[in-house]
Amino acid sequence: MIVTIQSPARLGGTVTAPPSKSMAHRAVLCAALAQGTSHIENLEFSKDISATLAAAGQLCARVETSADDALVEGLGRFRPVTGPVDCCESGSTLRFLIPLASLTGQAVTFVGRGRLMERPQSVYEQLYRERNLHFEQTPAGLTVAGTLPSDEYTVAGNVSSQFISGLLFALPLLAGDSVLHLLPPVESRSYIEMTRAAQAAFGVGSRWLDDVTLAIPGGQHYRPSHYTVEGDYSQAAFLAVLGAVRGGVTIAGLAEKTLQGDAVILDILRRCGAKFARTGAGLTFEKAPLHGVDIDLADCPDLGPVLMVLGLLCQGKTVIRNAERLRIKESDRIAAMEAELRACGGVLASEGGTITIEGGAGALHLPESPLHGHNDHRVVMSLTVLALAAGLPLSIDDAEAVQKSWPHFFDALRPLGVEVEYAG
Repeated sequence: MIVTIQSPARLGGTVTAPPSKSMAHRAVLCAALAQGTSHIENLEFSKDISATLAAAGQLCARVETSADDALVEGLGRFRPVTGPVDCCESGSTLRFLIPLASLTGQAVTFVGRGRLMERPQSVYEQLYRERNLHFEQTPAGLTVAGTLPSDEYTVAGNVSSQFISGLLFALPLLAGDSVLHLLPPVESRSYIEMTRAAQAAFGVGSRWLDDVTLAIPGGQHYRPSHYTVEGDYSQAAFLAVLGAVRGGVTIAGLAEKTLQGDAVILDILRRCGAKFARTGAGLTFEKAPLHGVDIDLADCPDLGPVLMVLGLLCQGKTVIRNAERLRIKESDRIAAMEAELRACGGVLASEGGTITIEGGAGALHLPESPLHGHNDHRVVMSLTVLALAAGLPLSIDDAEAVQKSWPHFFDALRPLGVEVEYAG
């Protein structure tokens, strides 16, 4: 599907941030692992969340959904797994479930789509092989068998926090205590804390012994809970960048106090010179001159694509550091964004995980052909922000990729006066 984005001469209106995908994944799994029924409110049934709900239903729960909530009845046991568990393109679903699969007493095969089975799982592979457990990954799927024991586990802290969260979900269910050693530097710590907070809401705990060591008592039980998912700062970041550049944007539904690491978007924008205030209606942005800054992406990798757009729309140089993980997402997000932004006249370069962007919106122009979305939701949404912020009627293919995380993204823009044309 190709969309063409028509930016109004003057933006103005309020958009409600969608529910946090990261917190929804965690709440669904905690609910599924509890014995009894949990009510989870404020859900967006993106492809990723739908994958986690379906997997939970396949492994250990009964799931009933309505317009924006779900009843998750945890069975208190694992079902016989009679077929592959489809994670679609959700890295969170896959990595959260692998350690839990080892508790089923069965061989479990996971399948997916897009680049999912190409994404590295070496952390788990090493842990499984060290304990003589079965771990096999091919382009067709990933199979594990054998039970992870109560133990001391050592995991690099600068790889995806999804591996750490996966162990945190599973280890409390074992009879004995476990310890999780994180090799510094520990990046994406905010995502670890989000996992621990979700677990605490469902009656399961762990504690830090020091900055890099987590003690995880065994013999714990998840308890049913009534849980409301807060608004998503990683998705709101697209609106925030747009508001900082154009003004007239109010974002509703964002908690002022949050564990979400992507809330740092507000600090980044403030350093760039953005003007915004929190009011009764939400976060309201005014148009302001913006300048480039130095950005560390270690704790907020999902912000990378839209921050590359921001860099083009600031005056001066923007440097984004510690962006290596962008290369192993749904696309190589660095290469993808470089290609599309250059097609619009953007000047930027990368070396490893460092991206340097020369700002100056005046140099931007319409590309010779539609921009490529690279089957990546964050690339599509970032290019949409570019179209609106720079006032370019850009056409973008692979626009259906937004279904992965924010199915109603284009509709959400309409209160701002944005027009979206669909083709294909």
